[in-house]
Amino acid sequence: MTNDLANRALVVRCLNGDPAAFGILLDRYQKLLFNLALRMVGDWDDAEDITQTAFIKAYEGLARFDPKYRFFSWIYRITVNESLNLLKSRKPRDEVRLDMRGKGKTPEGDCQQKELEELVGSAVRALPVQYCEVIILRHFLQLSYREMSEIIGIPQKTVKSRLYSARQKLASVLSPADLAEA
Repeated sequence: MTNDLANRALVVRCLNGDPAAFGILLDRYQKLLFNLALRMVGDWDDAEDITQTAFIKAYEGLARFDPKYRFFSWIYRITVNESLNLLKSRKPRDEVRLDMRGKGKTPEGDCQQKELEELVGSAVRALPVQYCEVIILRHFLQLSYREMSEIIGIPQKTVKSRLYSARQKLASVLSPADLAEA
């Protein structure tokens, strides 16, 4: 909650002519938004472009920001929308990449982890965009249902239902034997 109040104060400062206040917001959320975009589009350069575009759109639209909502949710939604726009302009599902590699493993372990990453990434890419989005937000960015609801703009019950459906679809294509082999 303190972050919400601090963010609102920074928005007010920025609207009153203090561009350095927006720099603080940028520093606070740039890495998180970049990681979101990277998970969604799977390309470093595209994720950088999306993050930059999201911040530009947020800065230009700051006067339209409604302070009764969280700044974090607002700029997250802008980033998700920019990511989805890029994905829609590409060939379907080919670019979502979920990097799940650990550090300090053996070469054999790295190879197995890479196979698992490819298997899960392929399964997530096969999902419709709305299911892919909730899987990424929940399992890779560890957002709460409330945060997901605010970001996606749907009720929490719908988030839970969509996540349940996404998990069911993943389970139908990812057998335990496949996961054990990877």
